[in-house]
Amino acid sequence: MYACSRVLLLRPLTQTEGLGPTPVSQLLERDSGGASALVHTTGSDRAQGHLQKSTNVVYQSHHVSRNKRGQVVGTRGGFRGCTVWLTGLSGAGKTTLGFALEEYLVAHAIPCYSLDGDNIRHGLNKNLGFSSEDREENIRRIAEVAKLFADAGLVCITSFISPYAKDRMEARKVHDTAGLPFFEIFVDAPLDICESRDVKGLYKKARAGEIKGFTGIDAEYEKPEAPELVLKTNLHTVNECIQHIVELLQEGAIVPSSATKDVHELFVPENRLDEAREEAENLPSVQISKLDLQWVQILSEGWATPLKGFMREREYLQVMHFNTLLDGSRLLIG
Repeated sequence: MYACSRVLLLRPLTQTEGLGPTPVSQLLERDSGGASALVHTTGSDRAQGHLQKSTNVVYQSHHVSRNKRGQVVGTRGGFRGCTVWLTGLSGAGKTTLGFALEEYLVAHAIPCYSLDGDNIRHGLNKNLGFSSEDREENIRRIAEVAKLFADAGLVCITSFISPYAKDRMEARKVHDTAGLPFFEIFVDAPLDICESRDVKGLYKKARAGEIKGFTGIDAEYEKPEAPELVLKTNLHTVNECIQHIVELLQEGAIVPSSATKDVHELFVPENRLDEAREEAENLPSVQISKLDLQWVQILSEGWATPLKGFMREREYLQVMHFNTLLDGSRLLIG
């Protein structure tokens, strides 16, 4: 295999030449000096980082801002680009949660895409193995791809074991440098639980010595020290885990409050009834009609979602002029 540091121009082959391999001497490099610069590389060179790096590239700025992009991506206004990085042992539940979260967000009109470890190795990273060097390159590529998805205004969900803390930190730095939110979520399940979920039979093969360097068996998994969220998938259902993630994204201003629940009920929880009654006794009282009481009931049962009270002039004008309610800088589809 040959690699070069600049663009190569190949002269057209004759019919005879096309029948066999083309000698390297026929590859002519055009550069300012007119000299060729071919470098022979091997698989070990790639693993050791000996590939010639491009030096004549300049980053090109987009003509469309993130805010402008966010106005046209999806039906909910506002830029929501970020990466949700799911990390954990094989069998911990990363793929299940990744696709479930994707389904939930899309159902709530939030554009997103889930990058799964197995899927990526069918295409983009199919030339990588499972050595420590290839694992590092695997995560480096995914971090860059996730950053592009996030920059496009999507919630990018990545489901990768990503066993090394250093690689996950580099993924975070890639997003921090680009000014994009990054949420590391540790999908935590005990090893014995992961082995019991061994659908692919990988743990069994690793225990038998048929697979070497398998994370959790004879290769270390470095647990996140300060993730944004820890999900105990052996204790919580998929729906409960998704709700925790959505609440995290809501705190980060990625998911609007209207997406947390489809209907906003305003009933007082049973454990707070006495407290609410005591508070109500100290509030000013007004006389209301039967019709007023019916409107209160409509609000309390969530029929006016996302409204949590009667409209004021500000909300009324928003609906009249924009056919929507504004929640700060974000749009809530009513």
